[in-house]
Amino acid sequence: MGTDISGFVEYRAPQGGQEPPWHTAHDLDSFYEGRNYDAFGCLFGVRNYANFRPMAAGRGLPADASATVGARFAQLAEWCGESGLHGTTWITWAEVKTVDWDEPAEKPDSRLHQYRQTSKGLRMTGKSSWSPAFAEAVGLERGEEREWPEGSEWLIGDTLYRSVTLRRRDAVTEPGEWQPVWAAMKTLGARHGDDNVRLVVWFDD
Repeated sequence: MGTDISGFVEYRAPQGGQEPPWHTAHDLDSFYEGRNYDAFGCLFGVRNYANFRPMAAGRGLPADASATVGARFAQLAEWCGESGLHGTTWITWAEVKTVDWDEPAEKPDSRLHQYRQTSKGLRMTGKSSWSPAFAEAVGLERGEEREWPEGSEWLIGDTLYRSVTLRRRDAVTEPGEWQPVWAAMKTLGARHGDDNVRLVVWFDD
């Protein structure tokens, strides 16, 4: 079973020194329909197999969430039960703007990257935390996990296994599936201020 993301983009309009309420601007589904675990890990610490330092993990649902967001979250929580939703958090556009997309993960990907040789050079065919062929070749027991130094390689049959450390831009590519989300937040930030725009998300399996 996979993990999916849901959420909303919110904004608030400053009003002469008073604390303004948050309003719903867009449903995340309007811009994003992917299931990229590397992005989930990099941004929010969910399915973080690539071992990033998450940008905004575990903050929970904002206490001042807009009425639409609060009602939708409560509805889904009732449908899914207490264990149904997880990873609830939020991030402002101001925070997204300060991200160093060249920052590497804190350690190599937990999954070895797999490549095949083609007429045009090596082609990545996937990545996995477990491969029977690799485990047999290096003497791993079923379910045994081990960290491999960056750049370690094994050629087993016609498959090259490599330990790789990802950068943030490898997980959240430019251009890529998250760019429509960033574009919407940027537009709202230009009008209301970068700290007054945020993305609220949660996950379900």
